[in-house]
Amino acid sequence: MSDLESLKSEIKKLSAKATQAKMDLHDLSEELPINWTSILSVAQKAYDAFAELERKREDLKTLEKA
Repeated sequence: MSDLESLKSEIKKLSAKATQAKMDLHDLSEELPINWTSILSVAQKAYDAFAELERKREDLKTLEKA
């Protein structure tokens, strides 16, 4: 598998992970005030997932230009 194909595959997995993190955050918000103490950890997971996805998308853009 080429670097480009590998990166696209990784982005697909990261996108699914980020979507799940978004849904977890959404679900938590609908249940508030129940489990309010988990807001920071759930939000951090969503932030980290989207940050990693964004970095990989930038890597893909760079690789495609090369």
